[in-house]
Amino acid sequence: MDLHLDEDDLNSCVQCGLCLPHCPTFRVTGDEAMSPRGRIHLMREVQDNGAPLTPEVLESFETCVQCRGCEPACPSSVPYGHLMERTRETLADAGAITPLWQRAMFAPLATPVALKAGSAALGVAKRLKLVPKRLGLPDDLPLRQEPLEPTGTDVYFFTGCVMDAWQRDVHRSGMRVLKAAGIGATPTNELAPCCGALHAHAGLADQTRDLAEQMMGNLRDDKPILVDSAGCGAAMKDYGHLLGTTEAEAFSSRVFDIQEFLADHVGALPQVDPLDLRVAVQDPCHLRHVQRVHLATRTVLAPFVRELVEINDDGLCCGAGGAYSVLQPELAGQIRDRKVNSISAVQPDVVASANPGCSLHLAGAGVQTLHPMQIVDEALSQ
Repeated sequence: MDLHLDEDDLNSCVQCGLCLPHCPTFRVTGDEAMSPRGRIHLMREVQDNGAPLTPEVLESFETCVQCRGCEPACPSSVPYGHLMERTRETLADAGAITPLWQRAMFAPLATPVALKAGSAALGVAKRLKLVPKRLGLPDDLPLRQEPLEPTGTDVYFFTGCVMDAWQRDVHRSGMRVLKAAGIGATPTNELAPCCGALHAHAGLADQTRDLAEQMMGNLRDDKPILVDSAGCGAAMKDYGHLLGTTEAEAFSSRVFDIQEFLADHVGALPQVDPLDLRVAVQDPCHLRHVQRVHLATRTVLAPFVRELVEINDDGLCCGAGGAYSVLQPELAGQIRDRKVNSISAVQPDVVASANPGCSLHLAGAGVQTLHPMQIVDEALSQ
């Protein structure tokens, strides 16, 4: 089967194995087929040698968290993330992965009215204990929320889909912190209902491109676009590659993680007494390994807490992976257990995580998590 992979990209992997310690699925299974090196080998076998798509081969591709922790470790700069996304796109188009019931999960994300209604219904079902705990959904899904109001026009504030439905309080904190730094923000709301990150992970590339084109058409000026979800920011910064146009490249250049943007404006924030907190920073994979702007989180947090501590696992994935924790709960749980042990070792009061999937996944294991913007907002409101 032709996976439509670029041969130069595919052959750039020299099978050295330096990626192995950075792959969460390999770390918990020890299975070579569950590693980047093993998955690339299978891609070659399928594309170049006509190997059949056995259940074992499909399982190898479907169980990749797509954390891309292997990329910074790779001496050959293999574009593993793009190889995996293209592989999953081809397999999804062929009906080999992402069945209809999974596709139905993503359908409401681009329609705010449907998402709000579905989220409220899920919140009711959760309160009635009708939702399995293994799905890791929060117990207090909001049933109704007040809208976000603009505070100015200096920047766009990307609100997105699931995060806006479930964690709008994080958006509020981010907008208050920006305002305290003298930066007025306009929430995107219906102008940009979804970035397509979850669709891209599932191999639904056509839907991802449609959502990217919609967002670019609605946010045409040159204002910066700030994002408080690491996964969404990574997806939006990749529109140039996704669409292959200069317009998309220009759009992506306007996208900033909110901590990345505020790191250059932290001096404009009021000087206040720091919170009496020992804070461990959990780097979401798409902030550390893809955007590679994770150090900005430390810059922004440092003046506002008593102590920042590092989790000593070199940024290994927590197992959230967008919808991964729902679709692969057993592996996601094993990966999370490793992360929770690493967090426990540094004994923080709270964990700062700049991605909604990570914070929800860790909270499901009893880890107290807050978005960095919530911590700064709390310090400023003392």
